[in-house]
Amino acid sequence: MSLADKLRARIEGTGPMSVADFMAECLLDPEHGYYTTRDPFGSAGDFTTAPEISQMFGELVGLCLAQGWMDQGSPAPFVLAELGPGRGTLMADILRATRGVPGFHDAARIVLVEASPRLRERQQATLTGYGVTWVDSLEDAPDGPLFLVANEFFDALPVRQFQRDADDWRERQVGLKDGALTFGLGGPTAHAPLDRWTDAQPGDLVELRPAADAVMAEIDRRIAAQGGAALVIDYGDWHSLGDTLQAVAKHEAADPLANPGAADLTAHVDFEALALAATRLTHSRLTPQGVFLERLGITARAQALAARLEGEPLTRHVAAHRRLTHPDEMGTLFKTLAFVPEGAAMLPGLET
Repeated sequence: MSLADKLRARIEGTGPMSVADFMAECLLDPEHGYYTTRDPFGSAGDFTTAPEISQMFGELVGLCLAQGWMDQGSPAPFVLAELGPGRGTLMADILRATRGVPGFHDAARIVLVEASPRLRERQQATLTGYGVTWVDSLEDAPDGPLFLVANEFFDALPVRQFQRDADDWRERQVGLKDGALTFGLGGPTAHAPLDRWTDAQPGDLVELRPAADAVMAEIDRRIAAQGGAALVIDYGDWHSLGDTLQAVAKHEAADPLANPGAADLTAHVDFEALALAATRLTHSRLTPQGVFLERLGITARAQALAARLEGEPLTRHVAAHRRLTHPDEMGTLFKTLAFVPEGAAMLPGLET
């Protein structure tokens, strides 16, 4: 039975499902889920993330976290964690760039939060030679100061969508029409997290990400109590408004309902919601990825690497630098937000 058939049978049996439930089924179904059945990254997959574009991204992120670790007194041991680590490329670049930081590797307990067995195998191959612990959720990570990076993690967590009408909110749902999956609206609902959208007009659609709130609450608890820092890099904005659900297959936009399980489903990150969930931490200003990387010295690093290149490798290198930083590419669409304990120095490249 295909995933589309399973979803149709579920809807026929219990009624329309939330967009969040639909996303979760499409991404994580044990037999047909997008993340459980394939490697979606790189040119042969469906999308490419910043660490796959250039080593410079991971190097600078690694040095940023290492400086934050030193600014907090170089605690040992500490947990160096990544949420949703993809192929392990980012962590590999972090570890290579920080090899010369005195005491950093000896103190680090490397933890990857990854639920997909297929991706765990890929990460293990990438990180051969390092002592890595895999966990299904951050709650399972060992205690200790936590220095964490989440690059394109929160965008894949399921969203609930709500549409404003004259007097109420109605939840957007996935149901059936003539046997085909289709979007519709449920009945009027009251939901406290919607109260912050005082600017919503009739017809406006907003998105909530309950799983993100839970992850941020755990980050908040750990870092407030034990120290550390969290660096979140993703696409989105401070206060989301509008339908941002999107499907990508083979690097092209697709219909989210057309072929469940065969396309990546994501939605823009509402960074304001992440900040509101971290009640005991200090957060940075929301900063465009390009600005963040430039402050960390990506252009100087790019020039140093370019000096050893020529021909097609040099052309690709220049294009990678532009893609990561230019406002017309990832430089503005992707944002950076960091969290540190109250009174601690903010991570370099970011301001409070």
